[in-house]
Amino acid sequence: MKKWFTVGFLLLATLMGGYGIWILNQPEDPYLARQVKQTAPSEDNFLLDFYPHISKVARPNEWYHFPIPLGDTGPNRSLYSGPNQYPFFCMTVDSDLGQPVVDNQYGNGVPVFNDDKQIVGFSKDCGLPSQYTYYEITDTGIHNVTAEAVKNDRHGLLVRVEQGTINRFIYAIVMPVGFDDLPYRNTSSNWNKKLIYQFNGGSGIGFRQGRLSAVSLIKNQIEQLKLGYAVVSSSGNKTSYTYNMLLAEDTAARVKKQFVSLYGAPLYTVGIGGSGGGLAQYLIAQNGSGILDGLIPLYSYPDMITQTTYALDCDLLNNYFTFRAKDKSYWRDWENRQRIEGMNAINDFPQKAGFMQPINQLKAGFFPSLPTGSSECINGYFGLSSFINNPKQGFLRPLFSDDVLENTQWSYWQDLVAVFGHDEDGFANSTWDNEGVQYGLNALVHHEISVSQFIDLNRKIGGWKSQTAMAQEEIVMPFGAKLPIWLTLWGNQNISDMSPLSPEVAPRHVGSIHAMNQAYRSGQVFIGRVQLPIIDARHYLENELDMHHMSASFYSRLRIEQATGQHENQVIWVADKDFNPTTRAFEMMDKWLLAIEEHTPEGILKAKPHELTDTCFDKNGDIMASGHDVFDGKWNNRMPGECVKHFPMFSTSRIESGAPWNGALFKCTRMSIDVAVERGVYGDIDITPSLDTLKSIFPTGVCNYDAKDLGRPNDI
Repeated sequence: MKKWFTVGFLLLATLMGGYGIWILNQPEDPYLARQVKQTAPSEDNFLLDFYPHISKVARPNEWYHFPIPLGDTGPNRSLYSGPNQYPFFCMTVDSDLGQPVVDNQYGNGVPVFNDDKQIVGFSKDCGLPSQYTYYEITDTGIHNVTAEAVKNDRHGLLVRVEQGTINRFIYAIVMPVGFDDLPYRNTSSNWNKKLIYQFNGGSGIGFRQGRLSAVSLIKNQIEQLKLGYAVVSSSGNKTSYTYNMLLAEDTAARVKKQFVSLYGAPLYTVGIGGSGGGLAQYLIAQNGSGILDGLIPLYSYPDMITQTTYALDCDLLNNYFTFRAKDKSYWRDWENRQRIEGMNAINDFPQKAGFMQPINQLKAGFFPSLPTGSSECINGYFGLSSFINNPKQGFLRPLFSDDVLENTQWSYWQDLVAVFGHDEDGFANSTWDNEGVQYGLNALVHHEISVSQFIDLNRKIGGWKSQTAMAQEEIVMPFGAKLPIWLTLWGNQNISDMSPLSPEVAPRHVGSIHAMNQAYRSGQVFIGRVQLPIIDARHYLENELDMHHMSASFYSRLRIEQATGQHENQVIWVADKDFNPTTRAFEMMDKWLLAIEEHTPEGILKAKPHELTDTCFDKNGDIMASGHDVFDGKWNNRMPGECVKHFPMFSTSRIESGAPWNGALFKCTRMSIDVAVERGVYGDIDITPSLDTLKSIFPTGVCNYDAKDLGRPNDI
């Protein structure tokens, strides 16, 4: 009866509010026919330890002899990123490459069928024989063609595409070729000797091979292919499928080895890719050498762990604003929320999950109301806490059989358990921590919220429960699998509890120092030690409440400055959403890389084109402003530069709690409340009447952001 009432109210709320419906795409039937049936054996005790930082650790010698012979599968284990992860869902069929190779008869992995649709075996490592084909790019599109057909009737640019598997992921090599190259595997008369490594983004938690579409890869770099560039990529270099940057580096190194073994060394290799594909470039360039010579990160963050630090605050804050706040009406003004969340929030902005709010308010016993705006925390990060932080949830569950679902921990932390280690209950350690964080501290100091509001927020916000205590989301689907309705909005069943009838404080979450140390040592965190040419480009999307906020580029800049004493090798471009600066970035990067005579930090800076500097572009691609100071602002304690005046920059919940702008602080050193008062942490606010309450909220003290990150090893 309760569920039917919920459905009725949903219909009414949707009609009244006109809010869009957030759709969770469910897998089609072919997936279900290929469910992973059994978890393959794993090496649970394997733990990676790197002393010192991975950038100073020699990589093992390659044991595989490249190139991979046609018809053979490439290496199915990485050199140094830990054991193979199982379960592992094969996606060669999804990439239009046929079924994977049978590698066992024990029911491990996905079933492989013969022409009569009978199971002939199973594939747990998803091997695909190396193979190549041709595509012709014409005015009418991209067409898969045979060599014979092209000989008889040729119309456009011809490329050879080789695909297979390396480290169990699907790789692709796209090479522009001429007519005389057709009979051969490794000829390349139309290649300009320059190589692009395509990285891709997304939020992934592992456990699947991933798709790699040759047509999509060609579309992404069609202009560069016309200029003679070769392009390589791997599904292992798309963060939708893993955020293990050691595995990503190992895979990229081997894909490049495959390329070089076929075609010879390129003049240079430039990376390109957005979001997770941007941060992967930063980390691979920092951690190793020999893979990339230049970086074009798009919509980038410094690293995933930095992003989770404030992104996992989002649901805590929305849970507080919606259900726990003493003065809920105050937080219905989205500008007030923005002062706490840091990221942009806009009144009267359509909210993706807006129709779910009144349903959950009714369920919790509150008067229902539709939201009157939204924020980046919601439109950008809705559901992230479930998909990366909750081992009982995950978004890959429909791909696997029931016994696998029950025996697998579906989280970002588990994807990196070989690095982070696990707790006594067998759950992967988490780096996320909010002990001592004073949410809204800047708003308090600037007289934007009252002391009572500050106290209420920090007393009730709580933290994420331990993974052992977490539960699945409560979701109903009254209209079928296409319309999930969350009855546990903001993951509230997994947020530490408190009673609104008592002064009891909702406890905070304490992250694993070991996991943080390992994250640093293993290169999962960007610490700024990169001196290659970088053109960091993005569209300005703050007014879209898109998760790719502009300030993230400057977190990376601050770390580069801290590590190297300068940031001249990193150029930042921000463009109106209607202008794509990528082609121009390739042109400038080509000029820069070809001018390098000495591959030293000094030689790289000497070769930098004099006209290449920080720039913002309008919708027509015209330069609005350029120069060293155009992005000045709060991040570097200066008056706003010309580009920031056009494109305002926002922050994060941790920055608004007093943390540094570089975002590189995962576990704060704490000081007592008395010391905080003595040091003027609260500005001219008289906090004295609330001292005892603050001490009860923060029994171990509050964050001292002038001290070191306790999660960072002393020798890094």
